[in-house]
Amino acid sequence: MDNITIILITYKSDELINKFIKRIPPHIKTIIIENSDNHEFKKNIEKKYSNIKVYLKENNGVSTSLNYAVNLVRTDFFLQISPDIKFDFENLKYFFELSIKLNNEFAAIGPIFINSKKNNHNKILTNDNFIKTNSVHGSCMFINKKCYEKIGGFDNNIFLYFEETDYCKRGIKNRYYSYQHKNIKVESLGRSVNLDNKKFVEKLDILTTWHFIWSKFYFYKKHYGSLCSFIYFIPILIRIIFRINLYKWILVDEKKEIKYRYRLDGLINSIKGNGSSLRIENL
Repeated sequence: MDNITIILITYKSDELINKFIKRIPPHIKTIIIENSDNHEFKKNIEKKYSNIKVYLKENNGVSTSLNYAVNLVRTDFFLQISPDIKFDFENLKYFFELSIKLNNEFAAIGPIFINSKKNNHNKILTNDNFIKTNSVHGSCMFINKKCYEKIGGFDNNIFLYFEETDYCKRGIKNRYYSYQHKNIKVESLGRSVNLDNKKFVEKLDILTTWHFIWSKFYFYKKHYGSLCSFIYFIPILIRIIFRINLYKWILVDEKKEIKYRYRLDGLINSIKGNGSSLRIENL
């Protein structure tokens, strides 16, 4: 366990973080990247836990935060995990056992999610303890740092969504594959951001809507080319425009109309090649 670092990427989620880190064994090095200027949070955590370091950073997305954190890692392995994941740290042994079996050559190893849909990151369909998969969920990824460096880390252009899918796909191109381990079972408890008020929740929904469609087109364009991606997204574009008009003129639902307008804006910006620029402060 001295050869692993825990990485937590956070944004204004003090209560959730405090609950999560109580379960981390005190001898395991832990790095928290807090994407805000919450100096009080940093002070309180580092005063209480000798194995945890908190770094405050401008919020430029999950990928940049992960890459920033990995540069601080001094162990051979790290576990990137979201604080909204219910995880038993005794199960770290299964990650290491599979790593040895794979000669430490892999992109990422992930768990299975006991509360997910059957085809959503829950693909153990054989009698083996593990299975090769195209991608593991970004909320829980066990990674060999040397393999991470050879793959090229996470794509800094991606603010949110598809960063793990892109990473694992580039891993496959470099003959580093991803796996799920049947003996490691986790449960997602929900959003890791504190939901301060209704207005903030609405802004967060808009932000995630915009970035999901932006990242999806960016991912397809990066790996399959502009023409194939545009053809694939034409039906999606038509459905979005239909929804905007549906909620504007027929069902008259302003909130849903706004949501689909932001989805359209995210897609158009991605098609144009513009960066993933939308931030919650701008909403």
